[in-house]
Amino acid sequence: MTDIVDKSWDLQRKIEEKTKHVGKGKYGRVLKMARKPTGEEYIKVTQTVAIGLVLLGGLGFLIYWLFEYGSDMIIRAFS
Repeated sequence: MTDIVDKSWDLQRKIEEKTKHVGKGKYGRVLKMARKPTGEEYIKVTQTVAIGLVLLGGLGFLIYWLFEYGSDMIIRAFS
């Protein structure tokens, strides 16, 4: 029983030692500067992401459509 308790305490110490330095160093400065976005900022970011998704999806569909049906149209046009 003591062996299990000692192992668990050792594991606990290892975990605490690894997490002790979180928030210090180059990533810690970024985390300290981070804050919750305002409603307006959140809406602008969401709109920007949505526009990007629509543009990339449209471009992907256009490329798919050209490969699927564009070659047939070109062959018929020059036949």
